[in-house]
Amino acid sequence: MEAQMIPLHTFNLIVIGWILTGLIIFPAILSITAPYGRHTKKGWGLLINNRLAWILMEAPVLLIFTLFFLLDSNPRSLVTWIFFALFMLHYVHRVFIFPLRIRTKGKKMPVSVMFMGVCFNLMNGFLIGYWFGHLSPPYSISWLYDPRFIAGVILFFAGFITNLCSDQKLMDLRKGGRTGYYIPYGGLFRYISCPNFFGEILEWTGYALLTWCLPTLSFLLWTIFNLVPRALDHHRWYKKTFPDYPAGRKALIPFIL
Repeated sequence: MEAQMIPLHTFNLIVIGWILTGLIIFPAILSITAPYGRHTKKGWGLLINNRLAWILMEAPVLLIFTLFFLLDSNPRSLVTWIFFALFMLHYVHRVFIFPLRIRTKGKKMPVSVMFMGVCFNLMNGFLIGYWFGHLSPPYSISWLYDPRFIAGVILFFAGFITNLCSDQKLMDLRKGGRTGYYIPYGGLFRYISCPNFFGEILEWTGYALLTWCLPTLSFLLWTIFNLVPRALDHHRWYKKTFPDYPAGRKALIPFIL
């Protein structure tokens, strides 16, 4: 795998094509409510345990990113290893910790939805891993002092912590064996319905900024394409389900959306 398998210009065209694909299907995603979690409904085929589905859906990005990042002789600087570590931080949590902590006993996910998630993760893991493993120019140590890197790291960890804290508040709603859904309060929930999604978008905005390359920008855009419709669906569901739902809350971005 030491030889450059995909020329740089071809790789860039693949990434641009992937971005354009997301832009084209985004209106359709906005009009379709993903049928899992609180939105589960019949008609989407075979169902699978929700916890197992999360692991199977998220694990491919971890594996393919690591594979393409490591199996090549492209020089890797300390900075590039930091990029690797930050990506792994998110997905080690997403694959091995988050699914085991969620309180979703008895919940199911359509295999078709899981499969779409697998495809999404395989593509994004390949693009980012291949870029850093095969095509990326070496980053000098001076990149650690670049304003883009510093701002990106701040945004990344702000988003990561926001995501963790918001997920914890949602899990705490089902402490003591409680089931069903409740209105979450506290933290960014006082402003938006989905601070966990907001945190994830913030996290990958920071990652795209601190790495400053096309594949991570593509990943950020696809994260937005996926989470904005999901947040809007959650927000509408909350308002429909709970008559006393706080009227001032937005869906995803405080005071804006």
